[in-house]
Amino acid sequence: MNPSYLTPLQRFRLLAQIEAQLQSGDDLADALAGTGLTAEAYARLQAGATGPRGEPGPPSGNGPRGAVRSLPDPAEARAEGCAMRLLVVEDNPKMAQTLQRGLGEQGYSVDVTHSGHDGEHLAASESYAAIILDVMLPDQDGLLVARNLRRRGVQTPILMLTALGTTPDKIGGLDAGADDYLVKPFDFDELLARVRALLRRGQAQEASVLRFEDIEIDLLRREVRRSGEKVRLTGKELALLEYLVRHPNRVLTRTAIGEQVWDMNFEPESNVIDVYMSTLRRKIDRPFGRPLIHTVIGSGYMLSQDPPDQ
Repeated sequence: MNPSYLTPLQRFRLLAQIEAQLQSGDDLADALAGTGLTAEAYARLQAGATGPRGEPGPPSGNGPRGAVRSLPDPAEARAEGCAMRLLVVEDNPKMAQTLQRGLGEQGYSVDVTHSGHDGEHLAASESYAAIILDVMLPDQDGLLVARNLRRRGVQTPILMLTALGTTPDKIGGLDAGADDYLVKPFDFDELLARVRALLRRGQAQEASVLRFEDIEIDLLRREVRRSGEKVRLTGKELALLEYLVRHPNRVLTRTAIGEQVWDMNFEPESNVIDVYMSTLRRKIDRPFGRPLIHTVIGSGYMLSQDPPDQ
């Protein structure tokens, strides 16, 4: 196996698997058995080999606590279409599931982790528009996670969640590097409003309306129009269309779409993208007589005025 052709998530998972086996007492040969990696390839994986798209490599060092070879630039990340991708670091499974479901219904792609160490690693090695970070975590608290991320140069906006609501607690969270602070229990609509505010700060130089041909997406109102007519989309359909509009006239592979519009648990073999794309076409293309979403056989999809040459 050549690690340079793995996605960032695949590299992270593979490296974590190998490191876990090494820490459990296996020698390197046993840890690599079944992975398809040679010792040399594993060394490249640890060093952070970049893939054909120039993606950042996995962490170096020992597992999720290692330093990152290169950090994603927030402006570049938004240009690559991850403006809807959030990271939730919350150790309460019920709360984490509620946040993931509620944010997902609003069109966000949400990755969830329950530990501070893993949250810090994901935040430093992947591109997120914002991080929702619990303070009381079992392994290392959110204050330390925030400090470490800022120290490592990660500027992703952080919304800190905590049951500790005194003024000194809030000051401590903000001084640790959080951009906002929300006390539990909270109203979900307030959390959504705070997330939107964080995203607006991160998109200060970006237009609030995206356009391609006669398609118009109002990012603040989360509304879509084509030829001036309002089109009702689900949250995921809207996120999918936004990703297409941010990357017009380019072939977008299913893997790229899955990583940016869904979450880190997306299975590339699934046909969910094709199903959603079919539904999106039925709403955004079919009623208007001029298709803009095109299938590129064997590759993926493209948003363009004219069908691609195949």
